Parts: sequence; structure tokens; C-alpha cells
Amino acid sequence: MPYVKQERRPALDKVVDAMIKADVKANGDLNYILFKFCGVAVPPSYNNYKNYIGELAECATEIRRKILAPYEDLKEKENGSVY
Repeated sequence: MPYVKQERRPALDKVVDAMIKADVKANGDLNYILFKFCGVAVPPSYNNYKNYIGELAECATEIRRKILAPYEDLKEKENGSVY
């Protein structure tokens, strides 16, 4: 996510480290955290909620593009294409 400036990343990395230390999993834990964060930290307004949901959607797109697609390419090379 190149639009997050280098000087901001160490503070955000501490949050990621704390999530790892707390053993946060993508099995409901992450959903709980993101939902709770929205409820307590996003000021109530249609626009703010819309922007928050947009951030979540763009994160999913970035994961698909930068992590999942290369992984699928690797597995296709290892196991062959379906077609």
C-alpha cells in the first residue's frame, strides 16, 4: 500500500504486531476487530461509514491482487493449469 507514507508505517506496524501477539485470526477475530473499530472510532455519518466500507473493499482487492493472485500463479506452475 504505497500511499501510506514511510514515516507512518512504524506506528501501524505496532498495531499489526499487537494483533499477531494477540493471536488474531481471520476466523471471526478480524471481523470483530474491524466491526468494533468502526463502531467506536468512525464518527457516525453516511459518508464516514461509506468511506470505511470502501477501505475494507479496497483492502480485499489489494490482498487479491498482491497476495492471492501470485500464490495462485505459483500453484498453477507447480500443479498445472485446469485447461
